[in-house]
Amino acid sequence: MCTGKCSLFVAITLYPLALLSVICNILLFFPDWTTKYAKEGNITEEVKYMGGFIGGGVLALIPALYIHLTGEQGCCANRFGMFFSIVFAAAGVAGAVYSFIVALLGFTNGPLCITQDDNWGRPLKNGNLGPMSDSELWNLCKEPKNVMKFNVGLFITLMVASIVQALVCAGQIINGFVGCLCGTCNDQEKA
Repeated sequence: MCTGKCSLFVAITLYPLALLSVICNILLFFPDWTTKYAKEGNITEEVKYMGGFIGGGVLALIPALYIHLTGEQGCCANRFGMFFSIVFAAAGVAGAVYSFIVALLGFTNGPLCITQDDNWGRPLKNGNLGPMSDSELWNLCKEPKNVMKFNVGLFITLMVASIVQALVCAGQIINGFVGCLCGTCNDQEKA
């Protein structure tokens, strides 16, 4: 596969991952499918850090757009363009790492909810991951309903998406080095 086609593959892979990250981050603001908790400020700090929106979304979408242009014939399909694709791909890796760290913290610290003693709290904070392995204990939160499942599902999705983004961007860094050293192969092939 030539470096230009590889760049197109990387960009096309990053688009849905960026969209998935943004959607997951937005959904985290609406536990129990209502705006009530966001309006009251009863959302965890990890959701407010917007790792999926900033890291997995914007910091993946901007490199995807540039890398897509690099893969197209013309515009940026040259050694200089491939060099800049390395820089943009590195920004994509940084965004994926940010998204992963925020999602991991959100997963391990758990949701903010009304606990069994009718106070707002985070029953999983301080490394109490017992409820993650025992679904019977997922009822530690009375309100918002099913917030543990909601947060766990979305944060795990963000972690998986960010890992794939980091791997794809790392692949583009290698592809960019090859394209920078050898040139792109977007020239029209003669029949």
